[in-house]
Amino acid sequence: MDQLPFTLAPDRGALTLNGRTLTWGKRTYVMGVLNITPDSFSGDGLIKAEEDFVATAIEQARAFVEAGVDILDVGGESTRPGSQAVRADQELERVLPVIRKLAEEFDVLVSVDTYKAPVALAALEAGAQIVNDVWGLRADPALADVAARRGAPLILMHNRSSWAHAEIKERLGGRYVGMAYQNLLEDIRRELMESVEIAISAGVPREHLILDPGIGFGKTVEQNLELIDRLGEIRSLGYPVLLGPSRKSFIGYTLELPPDQRLEGTAAAVAVGITRGADIVRVHDVVPLMRVVRMTDAIVRRPPG
Repeated sequence: MDQLPFTLAPDRGALTLNGRTLTWGKRTYVMGVLNITPDSFSGDGLIKAEEDFVATAIEQARAFVEAGVDILDVGGESTRPGSQAVRADQELERVLPVIRKLAEEFDVLVSVDTYKAPVALAALEAGAQIVNDVWGLRADPALADVAARRGAPLILMHNRSSWAHAEIKERLGGRYVGMAYQNLLEDIRRELMESVEIAISAGVPREHLILDPGIGFGKTVEQNLELIDRLGEIRSLGYPVLLGPSRKSFIGYTLELPPDQRLEGTAAAVAVGITRGADIVRVHDVVPLMRVVRMTDAIVRRPPG
């Protein structure tokens, strides 16, 4: 452990929101995914014909909360390779009623998964506390102003997704091929810090920033595997790190399995990610992966002595 370029000890500050404190390094926090879409890559989109998607989302959220989830991440637009963009008004119709209901029923942190400033603002007003931007402020820099004005933490994700490099197979889904990096980790570190500077320039405090290296977003299978193994180099930038490997195509193409059979692969990626310094893990299968997180923490975050 002494050779790692970071520390797992609870001495890296904390983030307090809505009466809840996330103490970085003390344990790994779990973010549960609520995809309010009809077309999620993982097959868990909650908008289905002839079903009340709000009731379905609340039922899933209740199971997550009972399992001990720390954050519920609500998104209204699929980010899978080849997916179509969703208008802001349509995205709002999907996420706002869910966020309002979550705020009414559960004492848990809620993040909105969006890169659009108007959606982020409305979601924060509806009861969300965190903004999760998969484009790291590069799609809509005005989102940084929203976060600064509302005092909302920002998750900044690295993303080089491109239609030109997307390859889609029926059973395994989409992946990226031929993604050129001069130096994978250094390029990702540099581009994340560019997003950090946009946020800080807009007035977002440094302690409100969380970095996500963007597993599955504009990286090949091999690049994703290397990124998880070297996650400590992202952690060494000095910000809390969120890791989101859940059901991603790099697992599917490694194990030759469709999204609904990637639990064990996700568990392995989560466990290794925690040993490399992840502070938050974003997952679909909350109940079994809470156990993986707790067991991994018991091994790597043991108190000294």
